[in-house]
Amino acid sequence: MLSELDESSAQLYSLIGLFYSSISQLGDFQKVIADQCPDPYRQLLAHSSHMTVTVERFHHQSVDVQVLQSHVAGPHYQRKILLRLKEDGRAVQFGIVRLTLGLLSQAVQAQILSERVPLGRVLIENEVLRQVRLQSIWQVKCGDELASAFETQTGMFTYGRTALILFQQQPAVELLEIVAP
Repeated sequence: MLSELDESSAQLYSLIGLFYSSISQLGDFQKVIADQCPDPYRQLLAHSSHMTVTVERFHHQSVDVQVLQSHVAGPHYQRKILLRLKEDGRAVQFGIVRLTLGLLSQAVQAQILSERVPLGRVLIENEVLRQVRLQSIWQVKCGDELASAFETQTGMFTYGRTALILFQQQPAVELLEIVAP
């Protein structure tokens, strides 16, 4: 359950609500401060960098994106994804993204909509000026779908974060990123 309904909790509810009718389908979320987050989770989450780069550095290999579900709603492109290790296909991150398409060039939009490359890599390779802003860190008790994605047991604990990516000081991307237990 959510401990308090504040701005970051509202962001979490909003992102999860893009693909789930109930937050508990994905898991139970408890907001924590970075110091309460044990390593390696703190190392993976408590920063202002792209998760694609962080996960690849941590696992010493590239990742591929698997888009589980996506749609365009008005000015936003929304997708639910897994990042999988290139070598063995193991899921190392679950994510939900809501992106404002109009803030990107047509070429960058097309590459994102192709759903073949992780978002962070697209933005970096296209030199899109951006700032990643960590919002909150969450302890997550895996619900059925998250446990299935990570091939673990329902009720297993892991950690995630909500973050914003700003383009030219404008909020452009909202993120929920949960690392595998």
